[in-house]
Amino acid sequence: MTTTSTAGSANQDVANLVRQAILTGRYAPHQRLIEADISDQFGASRAAVRNALLTLSSEGLVERMPNKGARVRSVTVDEAIEIAEVRMGLEALCARKAAEVADEDDIAQLLRLRADMVAAAESGNHLAYSELKSAVHQSVQQISGHRTAVVLLERLRAQSARHQFRLALHPGRGLDSVHEHAAIIDAVLARDPDAAESAMRVHLAGVLEVLRTLD
Repeated sequence: MTTTSTAGSANQDVANLVRQAILTGRYAPHQRLIEADISDQFGASRAAVRNALLTLSSEGLVERMPNKGARVRSVTVDEAIEIAEVRMGLEALCARKAAEVADEDDIAQLLRLRADMVAAAESGNHLAYSELKSAVHQSVQQISGHRTAVVLLERLRAQSARHQFRLALHPGRGLDSVHEHAAIIDAVLARDPDAAESAMRVHLAGVLEVLRTLD
C-alpha cells in the first residue's frame, strides 16, 4: 500500500515538473520528450517519467507518436479559440457561483488581488500582472466550489498557455484586461451573480476577439 502510494506521488511530481516546463516555454511546441533525458534532468525513474507523460497526454499537453515517443503538443489558434469559447461558459458559471457564496475571507483575498493587480499593471510589471490575473481566475474558481468546472478549466488553461502569453503582448490588451478583471472582482465583492457572470463573459469575449486576429 505504501509502495503504491509513493510511486503515485513520484509520478505526479514528475508530471508537475514537466507540465511547468511546457507552460513556461522551457519545452517548446513539437519538442521531442525523451524519457532518458527527462529522467536525468529531474532525477526520476524512467517508469515515473513514462507515467507522467501518459498523464500529460491525457491532459492534451503531450502527444505520443507511434514508434517515435512523445513530443510537446502544439495547440493551434483555432483550437485556442474553441478552448476560450468553452472557458466562457465554465468561468461564467464559476463567477456566478462565487458571487453567491463568497465569505469575508474570500472578499479579503479578492481585494488584495485587485490592489496588487492594478499596482502591477500601473508599474508596467508584466510578469507580476500576468501571474496576478491568473490568480484572479483561479481564486474565483476556487471560491465557486464547483469542483468539476475547476478540474476542466485547469486542463483548458494548460493547453492554451502559449496563446495566453501572446494575448498579454497584444497592443492595448493589457489596459482592457485590467478593467475587465477588476469588474469581475467588483461584481463578486458586491455579491451580484448576474453582474459577475456578465463581467466574466465580457472579459472572455475580449480574449476571443484578440485570438481571432492572431496568425
